[in-house]
This record gives sequence, C-alpha cells and structure tokens, in this order.
Amino acid sequence: MFRYIFEQLFILGQIKKIGPFMSDIRVLIVEDEALIAKDIQFILEDADYSVSAIAYNSKKALEELRNRTPDIVLLDIQLNSELSGIQLAKIINEQYQLPFIFITSYADRATIEKVKSTNPMGYLVKPFEERTLITTIEIALYNHAQLWADQRPNLSFKLINQKLSNPLTDREFATLQQLLQGKTNKQIASDLYVSTNTVKTHLSNLFLKFDVSSRSMLFTRVNQLLRAS
Repeated sequence: MFRYIFEQLFILGQIKKIGPFMSDIRVLIVEDEALIAKDIQFILEDADYSVSAIAYNSKKALEELRNRTPDIVLLDIQLNSELSGIQLAKIINEQYQLPFIFITSYADRATIEKVKSTNPMGYLVKPFEERTLITTIEIALYNHAQLWADQRPNLSFKLINQKLSNPLTDREFATLQQLLQGKTNKQIASDLYVSTNTVKTHLSNLFLKFDVSSRSMLFTRVNQLLRAS
C-alpha cells in the first residue's frame, strides 16, 4: 500500500516537473513582424494550443528547434534575417522532420513554385481568418501523423509494453492510439469520453514512460521502438 502511494507521488512530482501545458500541442511561430506574431499567439492559445516560442529571425528559430522541440512550425517565408523561410523549411525537413505551415503575404506563382520542393503541410496567405488558421493546423497535424503511420509497423498493446520498462495502462494506450492519428486534446477527450484534463494526465504519463517532452518526439520514439522489433 505504502509503495503504491510512493509511486503515485513520484509520478505526480514528475508530471509537475514537466509542467501543466507540456501535453498541449506546441507551436513555434517564426515571424519577423511582432504584431502579427503576437496576434497568432493569442489565436492559438485561445484555441488551447501552446506556443513554445516566437522567433523573430532565423537564428532564434534554429535555437528553439534545437532546445524546445515543437510539434509544428508556423513559418513566414520572407524573414528579415540571415536565412529565408524557405531555407529554414529545408533544415526543418532534413534535421527535424516536423510539419510546418508557411504564412506569407505572397500568393504569386513564382513564390508558390519555390515552396513546393520543401513539402509544406499548409500555405496561408495573410491576412487569414482565425478558423482558417486552426483548421489548417489540424489538417497539417493529421496528414503528418498519417505519414508516420505509413512508415510504422502495426502498433499493439502487447508489443509496445514489451518495449517499455514501465508498461502503459489500457487508457494510456488508447490515448496513444488517438495521439498517433494527429488528434488534438479536445478530439481525444471527445472520442474517449473523458475530460481534457484527463487526456493531459494520460499524455504526461506517456511522455514520462517514453522519456520524451513533446508529441513530435513521442512519434519518433514509438517508431524507433517498433522498428527494433
């Protein structure tokens, strides 16, 4: 009995270290116009997304990518910095395999042709509606999750628990399955008939058991474990 209580207190302590919002979808905003960046941040946080950082130049963006792995990047094409948004996109693809969405004031054919080779998950022309931004992010996360799913062996409760020193519960595994489909906390809560706080608790436990700190890192870790089968 005392051992159980100790284990639960330890897990609670670790969750507190992770932080109350780490289970939210984390968005890195790369935008050199402060007013636009702050407006996007407000929209995202109002929709229960977590903004990991705002980068006003390419140097800050690279620093944030290294130190605080986001789940998705909103990327301005025309950055007033050393690297353009297109150059940053190539680095994101090659080194981080993260989904990104271009946000730009340009909709001309030449710009669109330039960005095609970077395989963005979306392209938004400023100014855009709040709902358009949120919908584009949801679709981007879903499509990115499907790309991972195509590369991943079949996921089973028994197999994944054989790979973990601290096995998943049934509800944690159900949450993991939903997460790997690119669903948001609200969507997972609706599908599993639980509260968003319960989902966040399950996600925090998943991060601990897989030793990761973001959804994107969890995707990578699951694939690594299954490929090692």
